Amino acid sequence: MAHQTAKDKYTKLVNRLNLFPQGAPPSDTLFNILQILLSQREAGLVSKLPIKPFTAKKASQVWRLDLEETQKYLDELASRAILVDMEYKGNIEYVLPPPMAGFIEFSMMRIRKDLDQKLLGQLYYQYMNVEEDFIKSLFTDGQTQLGRIFVQEAVLSNENALHVLDYERASEVIKTSSKIGISMCYCRHKMMHVGKACDAPMDICMTFNTTGTALIQHGHARLVDQKEGLDLLQQAWENNLVQFGENNREGVNFICNCCSCCCEAMIAAQKFGFLQPVHTSNFLIQSNSDTCKGCGKCAKSCPVDALTLISADDPQKPKKNKIRIDENLCLGCGVCVRNCQNKALSLKSRPEKILTPLNTTHRTVVMAIERGKLQHLIFDNQVLWSHRMLASVLGVILKLPPIKQVMASRQMKSKYLESLIRQQDY
Repeated sequence: MAHQTAKDKYTKLVNRLNLFPQGAPPSDTLFNILQILLSQREAGLVSKLPIKPFTAKKASQVWRLDLEETQKYLDELASRAILVDMEYKGNIEYVLPPPMAGFIEFSMMRIRKDLDQKLLGQLYYQYMNVEEDFIKSLFTDGQTQLGRIFVQEAVLSNENALHVLDYERASEVIKTSSKIGISMCYCRHKMMHVGKACDAPMDICMTFNTTGTALIQHGHARLVDQKEGLDLLQQAWENNLVQFGENNREGVNFICNCCSCCCEAMIAAQKFGFLQPVHTSNFLIQSNSDTCKGCGKCAKSCPVDALTLISADDPQKPKKNKIRIDENLCLGCGVCVRNCQNKALSLKSRPEKILTPLNTTHRTVVMAIERGKLQHLIFDNQVLWSHRMLASVLGVILKLPPIKQVMASRQMKSKYLESLIRQQDY
């Protein structure tokens, strides 16, 4: 009976996690992961938390605990990066981040003695790289994805540079962030525990702004200045790492420097590229057949196998090869351009511009609409939404294209939302 009661609490936590647009499909492996990260008591408490930011006072109401005991639990969970704490208008608010990018990664972003990280790494590998349901759900459901690719700025031509907006530059994210935190790469740390890690730099995972501030405060990231942040970005470029960051124009909270062999986003792009699991940059690669020597260095450096060597069909040089580019797979990252010593590769603008959500709220609402989970955001089962947050979500909906407004209205079956949408038409 006690065992069943314990499992029930973790089951409730899984149900809570699946209120996020990017959920966490249940499995025995996930239960084992959660049992390492949280006690039975903590799992039961976290399962009751609202979806969006809340104060200690609101948590005490939900948990039916006094404020002092509530604060102790919140502080403990925040210290382990299960919760993210942040300041808003002089008050501390808390939020349970999604599993990814969130507490799954945070648990492996430094060496810790309070967790069996070897076992945790093996379980993460089983859950994400073997079972794959979580990765498919995270990266292939819906059109709007969690992350996007930043083009490598070092390979931009003068003409290309004119068409790159500030939010498309990883360097600009670094320059404009309120805080910059650097941590161990979760992906390569995980792979290290299953004997599959590569030799790419480990201390290079970047978090910014509210997330960076929280991770720095609790020792999960180290504070760096703008200069060191840019130096690490240069190091990432030199190691052919791809910048994969939060899919927002404003308030970007993370940029991962991804390798093709360890990082979840790049692995997903290789496996499910035709489903567009990550948003590309606004560029494609093009090749100049006159200068291409067919050496294949670009193909070896491509993180998603979008470039392959084929015969050049040159009767004068029967052994000569040339590069073939699969534009359906190309991320537009520019890594291959940097590796072409013959300058046979260059970037060209995509025929259709990639649209990036304004901020986290905008992206979350659109993802929820596409995945049929909007009702979870609007009608939080804890009924603790502030007017500020509700207005923010409704504001996003009213600015969406008509077809997505219809999708939102159908999901919520709300006469109130329907009337708001109609009012926008007059």
